[in-house]
Amino acid sequence: MAETSVRQSLTPAQWDDEFFREYVRENLFSKYMGTDEGSIIQIKDALTRKSGDRISFNATRQLRGDGVENNEVLEGNEDELDARSLFVVARPIRNAVVLTDWDAQKSAIDMRDAARYALKDWITVKMRNDIIAGLQQVDIYTSGKPVRFIDATATQRNTWLANNADRVLFGNSVSNNAGNDAAASMANINATTGKLTAATITLAKRRARLAGRGLNTNGLQNPAMTPYTVRNGDGTEWYMMFTGSLPFRDLQNDPVMQQANRDARTRDDNGSYKNPIWTGGDLVYDGVIVREVPELDQYMATGASGAQIGQYFLCGAQALGVAWVQRSKTTTDTRDYGFRNGVGVQEIRGINKLQWGVGAADNANPVDAGIFTGFVSAAADA
Repeated sequence: MAETSVRQSLTPAQWDDEFFREYVRENLFSKYMGTDEGSIIQIKDALTRKSGDRISFNATRQLRGDGVENNEVLEGNEDELDARSLFVVARPIRNAVVLTDWDAQKSAIDMRDAARYALKDWITVKMRNDIIAGLQQVDIYTSGKPVRFIDATATQRNTWLANNADRVLFGNSVSNNAGNDAAASMANINATTGKLTAATITLAKRRARLAGRGLNTNGLQNPAMTPYTVRNGDGTEWYMMFTGSLPFRDLQNDPVMQQANRDARTRDDNGSYKNPIWTGGDLVYDGVIVREVPELDQYMATGASGAQIGQYFLCGAQALGVAWVQRSKTTTDTRDYGFRNGVGVQEIRGINKLQWGVGAADNANPVDAGIFTGFVSAAADA
């Protein structure tokens, strides 16, 4: 008696699970995504098991009181546990392809397998672009939807800068901040001395570690930035920097960075070619890992003498939040008497920069929780 074996492509649940795992794993930012509060990109998927369209991301700020010692009375001298939250709203994201029997000579189920890589590439790029847009957000409340710096009005930019003045750097000098006027501050960036260099990294890291220790221009205590801790057993604290190709080029060409790569990185005597001098991979300096993201190359010619300006994002924990309401799944559609067969992919999720505010709704004077933003000159290739 003949037995029929079910093909793997005919088991949608297994196929969808594999699709989801592969697409998340292949995302440029996947290694920085996790479910705990120490992740640079924190994922929450509680609504995959119940109804709702938004997920709350929460944080408690550091206790700042002095406490008591010896026989001092603690009652009446307790510290305030300042808890804040942000709702990340999810939305459906879908795409599909359609083939006819004449073109494909395949059944609808076979098409699922044929379209797998095209759909996976599309949704992977979509995820990457949404994460980049999240890094660039300056206003996530007043406009009804998040607004990137490059698309924001002068008022939105200046308001964001006033709230985040302790975690924004223009060029290579703190004094370039011109009274929380974003346009005037960028105009202070010199085309030559305002490039991304090893010295910029050290200054940005130091400013990030100091962020939240004083009052901002609104007289409010900003949240401290939490470093990204690499789980290698020694508790080493790192920051992750994402930047475009042109600022990354300037950092590669900085003599201090070149010397660090020559003297401090692996010599590769065994032919592994792990030194970024050969590979062009991530750069590492002073506890900061610098990754090139070409899609971050969006520039504004507003620096000194019309210098082209780029951005970098020095990230610690809880830089972004991903609310997953429905994980990726494939869909099919058959019409025109079975002649036209479509296969699609859909998921419901949202990605936002995590900002902690004040007030009853936690949205007044919002401050970037885990991102230090820098603006540098980034001249086009000659």
